[in-house]
Amino acid sequence: MSKSARQGSARERLAEERKRQAARDKQRKLLLGVAGGLVLVSAAVVGFVVVKNNSGDGGDVPKAVAYTGPLAPTTRQEDGSILMSKEGVAGPTLVVFEDFQCPACKSLDEAAGDALLKAAADGKARVIYRPFQLFKAPSFAEPMPSVSRRGANAAFCAPADKWASYAKTLYAHQPVEGKNGFENAELLSWARDLGFYSADFEKCVTGMEKAADIDKATKYAEEQNVQGTPTLKLNGKDLTQEQVGQIASSPAALDELLAAAGSSPAPSDQ
Repeated sequence: MSKSARQGSARERLAEERKRQAARDKQRKLLLGVAGGLVLVSAAVVGFVVVKNNSGDGGDVPKAVAYTGPLAPTTRQEDGSILMSKEGVAGPTLVVFEDFQCPACKSLDEAAGDALLKAAADGKARVIYRPFQLFKAPSFAEPMPSVSRRGANAAFCAPADKWASYAKTLYAHQPVEGKNGFENAELLSWARDLGFYSADFEKCVTGMEKAADIDKATKYAEEQNVQGTPTLKLNGKDLTQEQVGQIASSPAALDELLAAAGSSPAPSDQ
């Protein structure tokens, strides 16, 4: 299948998942559990086709996916989020809220993930990735909450300069909803594949050492009125589903949105 065909298929899945998500807003909602009673919408989708994950059934661990495209200098900010930005770029600021267990996030990454990374590399935007735990008990049955949390923890443990490849790997091998995945053996094997495995990384993953960072990131998402994943904010304002769909359809649409936003950074994401 050609790259354009794969992108077209991913765009179609993203559009369908967003339609399903909107239809289920009144049925499945996830409380982040802090003051204000903000509700997060489930991104659960029935029948989404994902890459098979062999861990846990005696099979081999699938290989990591290395990103080899252009990258802006990448740093991990004090709150654990990932900032990609060329030196001297003040804005616009594009923030991506995501959960590695979310099928719609996977579809967006397949359709437009490279375009987002390239926008930062080209100096067209500051791009900030903010993973958090959308799928939480008791609103969601196990193993979804644990899978979501393990994926986020490993991403927080990974070095900033390996973020692009590790995040793409998590999406490439995203477990089917309701199935186990993101097991320690996988998370560590992918780090070896990508050349950054260390004893400290293993300790961080197996000991869930970034649990507090996940909780802070989840609370921050609630404070930012994030109601589902993926949520994209441009200079502090939510992009509409239509705009996200345009980004998934064409890199040119992303460039137009960024150009129209101007160079002012978002007040909440310096």
